[in-house]
Amino acid sequence: MPALETLLNGLAYQRVQGNIEKQITEVVYDSRKVVKGCLFICIEGAKFDGHSVADEVAKAGAAAIVAQKPVIVTDDQVAVVTVADTRYAMACISAAYFGHPAEKLKTIGITGTKGKTTTTYLVKSILEHAGYRVGLVGTIETITGKRTIPSENTTPESYYLQKYFAEMVEAGCEVVVMEVSSQGLMMHRSAGFIFDYGIFTNIEPDHIGPNEHKDFEDYLHCKSLLFQQCRIGILNGDDEHCEQILEGHTCQVETFGLGERNHTGRAADLRAVDLKLLKEDGRLGVSFRAEGILEMDIKAYFPGTFSVYNALTALAICRHFNVSEEGIRAALLQAKVKGRIEMLPVSDQFILMIDYAHNAMALKSLLETLREYEPKRLVCMFGCGGNRSKLRRFEMGEVSGRLADLTVITSDNPRMEEPMDIIADIVTGIEKTDGEYVTIPDRKEAIAYVIRSGLPGDIIILAGKGHEDYQEIKGVKYPMDEREMIREIMRSTDVDDIV
Repeated sequence: MPALETLLNGLAYQRVQGNIEKQITEVVYDSRKVVKGCLFICIEGAKFDGHSVADEVAKAGAAAIVAQKPVIVTDDQVAVVTVADTRYAMACISAAYFGHPAEKLKTIGITGTKGKTTTTYLVKSILEHAGYRVGLVGTIETITGKRTIPSENTTPESYYLQKYFAEMVEAGCEVVVMEVSSQGLMMHRSAGFIFDYGIFTNIEPDHIGPNEHKDFEDYLHCKSLLFQQCRIGILNGDDEHCEQILEGHTCQVETFGLGERNHTGRAADLRAVDLKLLKEDGRLGVSFRAEGILEMDIKAYFPGTFSVYNALTALAICRHFNVSEEGIRAALLQAKVKGRIEMLPVSDQFILMIDYAHNAMALKSLLETLREYEPKRLVCMFGCGGNRSKLRRFEMGEVSGRLADLTVITSDNPRMEEPMDIIADIVTGIEKTDGEYVTIPDRKEAIAYVIRSGLPGDIIILAGKGHEDYQEIKGVKYPMDEREMIREIMRSTDVDDIV
């Protein structure tokens, strides 16, 4: 068992009472999980403040308490220390408690509005193909080498992140690639260690609201914090905010992009040229030539220019791991990401794919990309989540009405709302356009409709659910995986009914 004094090593703190040389059995920040001899960290949340139960957790057996504001603890044998920020302290304490596992891994942190998830899987695929054992932390799941854990947050709370790192080390992982959200950076979930590589994909207005970031400047600032916490920063120099992201950076900088010059005022270190769109074997993809610090031809079965950026990002990272050109090419050709422009083979006449696009910005980008492949028809099926902004519904309806030839409006996660009320809001948006649409509230029926009515040359997109395997209705999550639905539909459909 580590001593409290050891766990606090390197932190600025003030001892209020008690002995800090005592042994600690566990680190806890949930008052319901207090055990005898534990260190309890008071976290101030949106709905509950751990400081309010300091005396209660002490009476329940906590040996020590870390707080960022005054607390009353009547037992003077319980150690109490104060710090400037308990979330930051928890990250550092957790790292120490688990034996600083990040120091035993090569750590890759990827931040940005779009591309984080896809890029993490591309990197994992390339490095594993080269023989590395790779852990992953992200929006879809955490993979430690010992187990796979479905994700609740893109970046887990710091205690669990350090616990997962420790599991990776125990399982023999050499590398971890993880998504680093702006919320995670703002709330110090990824503090307590230095990333070997910090990656910036791009930034657009997103996650701005009362429970996230107050404005775009705050969102941008939080993203920039990664480059004060990494050794090598690898950034998309084509993004117009790249210089702002680098303000205050402490890392060595490399850039990638599609042009000779970029927004850092310098030539990109890695460039993609001779871009081509691929449409072959019932799949959409891209090819390009990498130039600069790597010289090679690349092909990947992910559509659109943003897929070129994702692949280029993965190349910029993996070159630091001495992966062969042959290994990179082979891994990119077979890489898949669940729910991210995921193509499913149901017909050799049209293309069907699933994507997580669940707001107007993401849907617009996706539909514009698919338009570039000149489909016979672009068919978009989607719904919107309940208990979320109505503006999102209007905007998504309007985007699909403008860009798709046919929109099929269905249900997503209605949560506590009535599905037909949500659909009516989407219709309000789509009726601002001349776009053709139908409403089919049952999502499985909607999927069956788009499959059975598919025409030769169509591109059909099932948007909004992506990797999710549930539907939330009236506070209950029911199993619902679009891939399984498609399998059931195909089993019950005469092949002759599908072109």
